[in-house]
Amino acid sequence: MLRIKAVTAALCLALAAAPAARAAEGLWSIYDSALKGAKYIDLTHAFQPDQPVWPGFAAAEFKSAAAGNELPDYARKGDEFSYDKHGFVATAYVLPTDQYGTQLDPPAHWDEFGATISDLPPTFAVRPLVLIDIHDKVAADPGYSMTVDDIAAWEARHGTIPEGSVVMVRTDWSKKWDDAAHFNDKPFPGVSLDALKFLHLERRILFHGHEPLDTDATPNLEGEDWLMHNQFTQAEGVANLDQVPEAGALIAIGFAKPLGGTGGYARYIAIAPADWKYGVTIAEAPGAPLPKQVAPLRRGADGVMRPTP
Repeated sequence: MLRIKAVTAALCLALAAAPAARAAEGLWSIYDSALKGAKYIDLTHAFQPDQPVWPGFAAAEFKSAAAGNELPDYARKGDEFSYDKHGFVATAYVLPTDQYGTQLDPPAHWDEFGATISDLPPTFAVRPLVLIDIHDKVAADPGYSMTVDDIAAWEARHGTIPEGSVVMVRTDWSKKWDDAAHFNDKPFPGVSLDALKFLHLERRILFHGHEPLDTDATPNLEGEDWLMHNQFTQAEGVANLDQVPEAGALIAIGFAKPLGGTGGYARYIAIAPADWKYGVTIAEAPGAPLPKQVAPLRRGADGVMRPTP
C-alpha cells in the first residue's frame, strides 16, 4: 500500500509539472522548427579606433590592459598582461563617447527626463524585422529622405507593418564605412519627420534604424529631436541591410547596459527564413567550439588584436 501511494504521489507530481514542461518544450520546438535552420545575418560594424564618428567626438583608443594593483608572485602594478608571462591578455578601451559605431540611442541622449539604456526592458530582445529599401533613390539623390509614400509602397507589397516591429531603412550608405574621413559628409540619406511620426504614431513600431550616424541632415536634426523628446529609441550605423529580406524576418537586439547610459554599443542580428539567399545557419556556424585563428594573435600599432604570421 505504501508503494502504491508513493507511485501515485510521483505520478501526481509529474502531471502537475507537465504543463510547465510542455510550455518549455513549445519554445524549444520553435527553435527546432524555425530558428535552427534559419539564416543569420550580422547587421553590425565591429567598432575600432579608426572609424566614422560624429565630428564632435574623438576616436576610441585600444591598448593592452595592465595590472592596476600589485599582485604578489604574479604581476607588478603597471605590468601589461601577456600570454607568455600571465597566460592571458586583456584589452583596455578608451571610449570617448557612447555614440560610437553601430548603436542604440535611448531618449536620455537628448531628453533629461528620458529613459537611459539601463532602463530599456528585456522585451527589446526579439522583434519582427521590416526592411524599407530606398537605395535606388539614394543612388540618384544622396540626400534623399524616406517618405510616407515609401512606407505605403512597402505596405502595398507586404501588408500593414506589424505593431512593435523594428523598421530598418536600406540606403547602402554603410558601404562607405571604410572611408572614415568622409562618411559623415553631406548630403547623406535620412528619414523624414513625417515618416517617423507615421511609423511611431500610426504603426506603433518599436524603433527604426538607419545606416548613417544621424537621422537626417536638417539643421536642427528635427527627426532625432522629435524621437528622443517623445521617448522613442533608434538604431544608427547599421550594416548589411542589402542582405536582408523586405519582410518575413526577425531581428535579435543586444546592447551593452551601462547604468544610466545615454547611448548603447549595440549588435543587431537579422534572422531570415531558411530559404533566404544570404546569411549562415547554426549548422554552418555552430559557435562551439569556435574555429582557431590562422595565426597567433598579436596587438597591432592601433591596439587591435589580429592574427599575425
